[in-house]
Amino acid sequence: MEAIVAVFSDWGIGCEGTQQVVLKADRAHFRALTAGAAVIVGRRTLQDFPGGRPLKGRQNIVVTRQALTVEGAEVAHSAEEALALAARYPRTLVIGGASVYRQFLPHVDLVHVTKIDSQPRSDSFFENLDASSDWRVREAGEWQEEDGLRFRFMSYERV
Repeated sequence: MEAIVAVFSDWGIGCEGTQQVVLKADRAHFRALTAGAAVIVGRRTLQDFPGGRPLKGRQNIVVTRQALTVEGAEVAHSAEEALALAARYPRTLVIGGASVYRQFLPHVDLVHVTKIDSQPRSDSFFENLDASSDWRVREAGEWQEEDGLRFRFMSYERV
């Protein structure tokens, strides 16, 4: 299983339920890496998507404790249930939010990270993979710039 995340310098990923910085290049990278795959997403993160709808061109698995149905998605009420649904697909990526990342990171072997060289106030964070002995950098792209912000695409693999 894989995960994909955009992080700031302090490994922050969001504030008050949304991303503080959106880069067109990161969105394109996300679309390319997740196209045709299954994605595991939390209900609150889903609400931050355009129209609060599942992503097109992907098998969406929404993790929630609430009794609800989501048109265009499968609903799981536990990590175990989501993992069982994900097992039916050849490729699955965890796409957030913070609590979903925490629940599924033990099952992830590859993390695609967009590192944004900025540190806005965040109230949700991804595990700092640079500080963990369980992870190593697999690939580190060149620094790029968009709208005055430096960023780069990286991938980490579980050791």
